[in-house]
Amino acid sequence: MATADGFAMDLSRDLAQYWGWFLLWGALLMLLGVGAVARSITATIASMLFFGWLLVFAAGVEVVQAVMVGHWAGFFQHALAAILFGVLGLILVLRPLISAEVLTFLMAMFFLVGGLFQIVGAAVLAFPGWGWNVLDGIITLALGALILLQWPASGLWAIGLFIGVDLIFYGLAWIAIAFELRGA
Repeated sequence: MATADGFAMDLSRDLAQYWGWFLLWGALLMLLGVGAVARSITATIASMLFFGWLLVFAAGVEVVQAVMVGHWAGFFQHALAAILFGVLGLILVLRPLISAEVLTFLMAMFFLVGGLFQIVGAAVLAFPGWGWNVLDGIITLALGALILLQWPASGLWAIGLFIGVDLIFYGLAWIAIAFELRGA
């Protein structure tokens, strides 16, 4: 029986026997993450294309939903969503580099504002452990400033780098799960 923050979890023997597959999945995710970090521009473009096509597909689903609801008041909501998803998806697909630059700029602004709010909020509230939140806010603020200082060039690599780092840590999490299952 394993615990996760006070919640008791029973890892069945059926799941534990497949720990090797979890290990393999984690290793593959880590390799994919390392590849994305090494080729961050390619990963950025690929992610823009992926999300663009995903939005185009979502636009199609919204069109079907709009037709299915007929004269119900939700028709205009689905039609508006279809237009929004379709236009944004086509922009991402047709102009992935410019889209990546714009999204990177928005991410930099998000990090700057979020870091500032975290610093001020933690300092004003001064709850236990507030220093860690201030440190996290400073790191977030610095990350936003570093991205913004190199913008628009950072728009080519930042998203791919972030995706790669996320995949590396996601792979590590699956590897940790595999070793936990192996011990069960």
